[in-house]
Amino acid sequence: MLVLISLDILMTTNREETLTGFSVTRTVLAFSGFLLAAFPLGAIGSSSGLVEGSPEEAGLRIATEAREIQKGFSSFTANLTMTLRDRRGRESQRHLRLKVLEVDGDGDRTVFLFDRPRDVKGTAFLIHSHKDRPDQQWLYLPALKRVKGISSSKQSGSFMGSEFSYEDMGAVEVEKYTHRFLREEPCADLECLVLERVPKSEDSGYSRQLVWLDREALRTMQIQYFDRRDSHLKTMVVDDYRLYLDRFWRASTITMMNHLTEKSTVLDWSDYEFGADLDPGDFTRTALRRVR
Repeated sequence: MLVLISLDILMTTNREETLTGFSVTRTVLAFSGFLLAAFPLGAIGSSSGLVEGSPEEAGLRIATEAREIQKGFSSFTANLTMTLRDRRGRESQRHLRLKVLEVDGDGDRTVFLFDRPRDVKGTAFLIHSHKDRPDQQWLYLPALKRVKGISSSKQSGSFMGSEFSYEDMGAVEVEKYTHRFLREEPCADLECLVLERVPKSEDSGYSRQLVWLDREALRTMQIQYFDRRDSHLKTMVVDDYRLYLDRFWRASTITMMNHLTEKSTVLDWSDYEFGADLDPGDFTRTALRRVR
């Protein structure tokens, strides 16, 4: 059953605020945690209760709280600019749109639609995220006029030539990882909780991830990704959070740095619209050819 956003939220003015002074030091750059985390206004308060118990108990408690406070957005759309940089600093850009539909009791439904440049125009990518099983993913390629399924064993591959993998593009579900609280430490002007999470799926491209969450609102600040040989492969940094509808924190910039290739991908987000009138029928494999 789809979650309906409450009338008082829909009637709220789309006020936007900027959270300043919290960029993580860019020794290495890089969102997951891409992606798509929405955070309501209001401090979590003292972290003392969150970190009680064993590291595993505290880690699960923090991860669960961070996920729970993301709920309730119902639906949203946004525009993205994807900037690809090679190791020499040369850049190319892609422009795309995003549609997200919240689903009660399961993961979100997400569609990415590519508008420019011409060689990727019309490409569409659909994700059905799940809590207790691998995500389902499909890619529509207009040149071939067919929909291609991305199996869970292939989701560690590069998403459209970027430093994000297909695995990175889905919503992060607590049930898909084991969690362990490591420590509290400063991150720029904030205090952060540092967690280690280990994917349960044998198909994951990662052995583990280190996640920095700000203590006050549990926003994702940085994620370090380690490959199957436990080498530090990538780092994602989330910058310039803004507050929408007095409830939802959204990042304006997400950067993923690949330390092996020395390439990076920057996602610049704009034009968020919450409570968008989205058709659930557009979030199906059969509809992927016509969703625009």
